Amino acid sequence: MKALSEPNIKSLYSNLCADMQPYIMFRIAQRVLDLTPELEAKGRAPIKMSIGAPTVMPPEVLRNKMKELIDETGVHTYSVPRGEPFFREAIVTRMKNRFGVVMDPKKHVCSLLGSKEGLAAIFRAVISPEVDPVKKDIILTPDPGYASYVDAIEIAGGHAYSTPLTRENNYLPDLEHTMQELTNQGFNPNNVKALIINYPSNPIGATAPLSYFEEVIRFARQHNILVISDIAYSEMYFEGEEAPHSILEVPGAQDIAIEFHSLSKPYAITGWRLGFAAGNEEAINVLATVKGTMDSGIWKVLQKAGAFALNSPDCAQFIRDMCNVYEDNQNFMKEGFKQLGWPMDELQLPRATFYFWIPIPPRYTSCVDFANDVLEKSGIVLVPGTAFGKHGEGYVRLSLVNPRNELQEVLDRMNKDGFTY
Repeated sequence: MKALSEPNIKSLYSNLCADMQPYIMFRIAQRVLDLTPELEAKGRAPIKMSIGAPTVMPPEVLRNKMKELIDETGVHTYSVPRGEPFFREAIVTRMKNRFGVVMDPKKHVCSLLGSKEGLAAIFRAVISPEVDPVKKDIILTPDPGYASYVDAIEIAGGHAYSTPLTRENNYLPDLEHTMQELTNQGFNPNNVKALIINYPSNPIGATAPLSYFEEVIRFARQHNILVISDIAYSEMYFEGEEAPHSILEVPGAQDIAIEFHSLSKPYAITGWRLGFAAGNEEAINVLATVKGTMDSGIWKVLQKAGAFALNSPDCAQFIRDMCNVYEDNQNFMKEGFKQLGWPMDELQLPRATFYFWIPIPPRYTSCVDFANDVLEKSGIVLVPGTAFGKHGEGYVRLSLVNPRNELQEVLDRMNKDGFTY
């Protein structure tokens, strides 16, 4: 009888994920965990400026609503991937009140287990898996941009082609130039299935005027390309600033666009995993169909709580109060980094999100080296700009969600440990 061979599970992996690395934030978290005993021993316990998530409790009125809802009859049974009618109706009301966009709850919206899940599903819906790099379907992605875009596109068998967001283009990429560039590099422009826009942006915090969205829709209609708008930070804008626009405000956008909204950041409920998609009927249909192969809908208690939050004046006030805190934190850190020598008055600081996108000191040639040095010497966890794309080189991202005493400790450690500009 032939002896059994040693199993080789890795040989069974898909070609699309055989060499895939864990999500960058998880890799950073593991490195911090490994270094924690050493850092604590020298009085530099880690201060995490890396995770883009609120650290406060959700609004009290929302927490109380959750407690009330959990004892309702019928809320612990299966839902559906598209979402319960009451949640979809609340979404439509929100879209009308916030953006002036009229939608049909039966056709134009879909619930999401967070926008990250929804984005992964729509990528699977539009990409035909391919191993040959030249033949792959292409999705245009912002660079720097949310790191999960590239990972999710590649695992679906597509190719993420970066569109640069730079100070020179005011963080508003020239999409026609991008199409010409990819054509010159030997890619087939007919393989471009979709483009992602993300305003206010992660990691930069940049915003876009409605006139740019009009250009995006014109471009997409001309080339028959699906617009995927990630608007997770739409409510995270500072006092006195124009509220960020939905691309669905543009006439004709619902013919070619789908937009992904998240309740995580504005309501401080990142762990609840709750969001929604809105837009083109066909895109919503295929999204719901793909989701149906992966999930059976969101817990009805969460949907009821989400429906309440979306149109609650108390929850809206919570968002405005938190945005004031983030603006104060930005002003505090701006002055602190100025004292450390950073040319803060020359930078285009964001007026939305809770991110701080700053250049590395000129003595460094690598943002990874700078972030590693700051972590190993000072215990401060930053995210190197290249975690978000090649155009992030030379920058690091900080999240300004920490309490003020931790922000002060960050500045004090950097000063004591010689991290000046």
